[in-house]
Amino acid sequence: MSIRVLRPKFTDEWIQSLLDLSIAAGEAILEIYLTNFETRSKADGSPVTEADEKAEAIILAGLAELAPSIPAIGEESYTAGARPNISKGLFWLVDALDGTKEFVNKRDEFTVNIALIENGLPIFGIVHAPAISRTFWGGSFGAFCKHGKTETKSIKARHPAKDGLVVVASRSHRDGEEKFLENYKVKSVINSGSSLKICLIAAGEADLYPRLGPTSEWDIAAGHAVLVAAGGSITQLNGAPFLYGKKNILNPHFVAKGL
Repeated sequence: MSIRVLRPKFTDEWIQSLLDLSIAAGEAILEIYLTNFETRSKADGSPVTEADEKAEAIILAGLAELAPSIPAIGEESYTAGARPNISKGLFWLVDALDGTKEFVNKRDEFTVNIALIENGLPIFGIVHAPAISRTFWGGSFGAFCKHGKTETKSIKARHPAKDGLVVVASRSHRDGEEKFLENYKVKSVINSGSSLKICLIAAGEADLYPRLGPTSEWDIAAGHAVLVAAGGSITQLNGAPFLYGKKNILNPHFVAKGL
């Protein structure tokens, strides 16, 4: 008989435990960031470092202790062949170091990403940027951010200004996005790495992020959860829902928007 995996309760204590876990992973990443670390290439040609692996090990161990009945997909373990059973519909998606290219090039825009998926939808997410001490999180309880030791504040996506959109764009991948943006009145463009782009929209600091280049589910799930909690959305380019837990972990092209 199949046993249903129950959604955890989003208590303040539970959320804080996950925030602490993301911060612990971020501290491990920063320890390596400040050294002359080695960069290797995975089978798909993307870079990987000891920081990716160490941070993921910290997060997966912490999740297993916090919620042992919920399976977790981590980028590095998945790439190495681990395929947890997610058929019950509730699972974690982890990108312990999103923006490895930024990390390798000593740009501070890399993030720790932890998302909880239920029936294809992101219902909780944390995006922690350790090098700039900024953390975003969100779920059914709302969307929040914290910068360093400042007080936690609620965040909300915004309506675009009449004089044009603030667009966020990847530093590394700009496949066809300029053509896509021809249909919009663009006031300015912010170049940024990792899932921070989505969080800037959630925080009301930008309006639009089109992505026509390759991404995987773990790259954006946590940011997606934060953005939805802040009132924004991510859809496929044709407006179709953006879902997780596909047999192919690769994402379709998408657009993230505020209000």
